[in-house]
Amino acid sequence: MKPVVQAGEDAGAGAVTYRSGVTGTPRATGAISRPRLCAQGAGGRNALVELTVARIREALRERGSLFWDFLFPVLLAAALGIAFRGSEREKIQVAVESSQAGISANVMPPAALAEALSRSNDIAAVSLPPDEAARALRSGKVALVVRALDGNVDASVPGNAERDAAPAAAFSYRFDPMRPESRAAKLVVDDALQRALGRRDVARAGEETVSEPGARYIDFLIPGLIGLTMMGSGMWAIGFAVVTSRLRNLLKRLSTTPMRRPHYLLSFMLSRLIFLAFQVGSMLLFARLMFGYKVHGSFIELTLLLLIGAFTFAGVGLLVAARPRSIGAVSGLINLVMLPMWVLSGTYFSSSRFPDVIQPFIKALPLTALNDSLRAVMNDGASLTSTLTPVSVLLLWGTVSFVVALKIFRWQ
Repeated sequence: MKPVVQAGEDAGAGAVTYRSGVTGTPRATGAISRPRLCAQGAGGRNALVELTVARIREALRERGSLFWDFLFPVLLAAALGIAFRGSEREKIQVAVESSQAGISANVMPPAALAEALSRSNDIAAVSLPPDEAARALRSGKVALVVRALDGNVDASVPGNAERDAAPAAAFSYRFDPMRPESRAAKLVVDDALQRALGRRDVARAGEETVSEPGARYIDFLIPGLIGLTMMGSGMWAIGFAVVTSRLRNLLKRLSTTPMRRPHYLLSFMLSRLIFLAFQVGSMLLFARLMFGYKVHGSFIELTLLLLIGAFTFAGVGLLVAARPRSIGAVSGLINLVMLPMWVLSGTYFSSSRFPDVIQPFIKALPLTALNDSLRAVMNDGASLTSTLTPVSVLLLWGTVSFVVALKIFRWQ
């Protein structure tokens, strides 16, 4: 870099000014010392602003990353929202064994059994041969298999002697007790058959149906997808950009310039915050138009929460990319960090399904804290002060990650 002597009283004794606008002082040996950082770049803008603009331009040049940042979350929300749209009352799928060897006159015909079940608004019954019914149950296509049995009463069994000696209908239910939908199907099917055969209730019970906001699966899914998108963009975009710069020796060159090293790392975090507005905005607009999704909380508090979440995962992304020297290494580390949060943090289903013994670990994950906070604000209309615990977890992860990344960052 060729120095140019600056005339006037602004130039100190022995001071020189580089063509980039950076001022430095020559050493006695004739060498130029490392220049002092100017607050403004050659264009008059702050150095941090210049670095942030450079990060944004780099991201815009990567057309593939724009697909994963903006279009992929929308497509995922559309696919899952349509699959679990819940626009109409879903019926319980039940199979009735249609052919039974040695059927007696006391056995209720399978056709009559299927017809009796089909009268219920909650059941969709289909007649299948025994082997096909067993296969349908095993594959999850039906929740329950019903088989008609001989209804003769055995008087030798204690308690049956007092019963009516006339033949009565009998049934057998085959289901998996570990599946909640199968247990519910058994109760609904048994109630429908008992009513079809003349059972009368001893007490009268009424129904009061309600439709609460945020009760649909898409209402549960949208905040989780926003959190997942923020984690992915923070980890992959920053991790790949940093390691690519390291492979091209750009970090080594930048480290010899007057650039402040914290500014370089902060520029990645600030660029992610700018992209955040477009990512979240596009997803919320799509959910509103496609599924009628509504945010029930304060948009100001939601914006603050999103900024905290973006700061957190940008810090984690910088920490993961602080040391690796290859794309393969950083990819493995990112997958290692993200995999537990993909599975445990309650993006697609509630994290409360996991055992209580690992719940403290799940609650300590940053994506769990972000998803819980987003659902509280967006679906329940809660204030940010009511989510202080998960917000504190996010701030702790972001701050510690950024500080550690700054300490151990490899510049070459």
